[in-house]
Amino acid sequence: MTEIKNNILNESYQIVKTDCGLTIACYNMPGYNAVHAVFATNFGSVDRSYIMNGQKYDIPAGVAHFLEHKMFEDEDGDAFDKYAKTGANANAFTSFDKTCYIFTATDMIDESLDILLKFVTTPYFTPQTVEKEMGIIGQEIKMYDDSADWRALFGVLEGLFVNHTVKYDIAGTVESISHITDKMLYDTAKAFYSPCQMFLSVAGNITTDTVLAACERAGFRCDIVEVERLKNDEPDEINYTSKSINMPVSVPMIAVGFKEKMSTPVSAKEEIIGEIIMSILTGSTSKLFNKLYDKNIVNGTFSGEVFSGDDYYATIISGETAYPDELLMEIENSIKEIKESGICEDDFITCKNSMYGNMIVDFENVEEVATNIVTAYFKGRTAYTSLETLSTITLDDVNQQLKMMFREDKRTVFTIMPMEKDND
Repeated sequence: MTEIKNNILNESYQIVKTDCGLTIACYNMPGYNAVHAVFATNFGSVDRSYIMNGQKYDIPAGVAHFLEHKMFEDEDGDAFDKYAKTGANANAFTSFDKTCYIFTATDMIDESLDILLKFVTTPYFTPQTVEKEMGIIGQEIKMYDDSADWRALFGVLEGLFVNHTVKYDIAGTVESISHITDKMLYDTAKAFYSPCQMFLSVAGNITTDTVLAACERAGFRCDIVEVERLKNDEPDEINYTSKSINMPVSVPMIAVGFKEKMSTPVSAKEEIIGEIIMSILTGSTSKLFNKLYDKNIVNGTFSGEVFSGDDYYATIISGETAYPDELLMEIENSIKEIKESGICEDDFITCKNSMYGNMIVDFENVEEVATNIVTAYFKGRTAYTSLETLSTITLDDVNQQLKMMFREDKRTVFTIMPMEKDND
């Protein structure tokens, strides 16, 4: 057992590597009624090629998300029906980098843990159930295809990245998921859903002994699976500088993305500094946002974000606007101004203090705590890394990184315009 401590909060949590290979983390929060559990695998939509026990596997876009859907079903029925008997609120999600199965409960915690540990590690697929799921997920994909926000995000990512699989939709396409088979799902589950590949994070009114007891009841076998993830080499160049599509929207949308050059793996310091810069540049109290809002160029959808993972980093500014050309010009001017003048000390201190306060508040939420532990663990960090890193960041650190960001020749502009009206 390893105890992870933080002197700022005067709190700690435990990480244990069990005999079966499963790693667990428990953040005991006395006085809280709820318990939140996250059973996760470091397998997401970007993982498209791997070697398991010496054999190479290539999988189509959407397999991670497809597995997330199918894991809830086994020969005994649906996991949601079982959770209904314990009163737990359960769900799951797939991101670019991981897949997580979660529940929140205030009662019958042992029973809910038993359900979670069993169904996630007991795959059950047949050709018939896989075919049925294709239709369900196909409808979900079409629904996201109708979302301007979603299309804008992947339009920018497709423009910024040449080979990296992050540019593909998490759910895949109707065509790509049509190649998924039950054998493919079994192989992938063996590679990434073995206990030795997974991580269980639990936070709330619960002890490490209780979590370990649940793992004992699960009776996991100690099957060590050796998996090597294969990545495509990504050049510094971008795929395209601009692209425009038409959709049935009432107001145009523009997304401006920059491919940033950071270390590999991306460090916590680089992520946090990027968030500080984007908040000062595009946040709700920023000079740019208030100018654009007062001129009625943007509405509340305008935002900026850092989009990063282990080996990718981008900054994206987007929003609805009736004046896309003017908005792009204002963004360009603001970036040029902030790079020339640098960020001032008052803005830096205000933003840093705000971020610090938000991080502290997150440690009072069982869901945030359990999820942040997972995210940090898969990045080789602790739940306290961001808080500890933020406290050491200086204004000079921010302005030094700012100089390297927003490279004009590594920019993609993706625009969504309303459909042309039929004069007939």
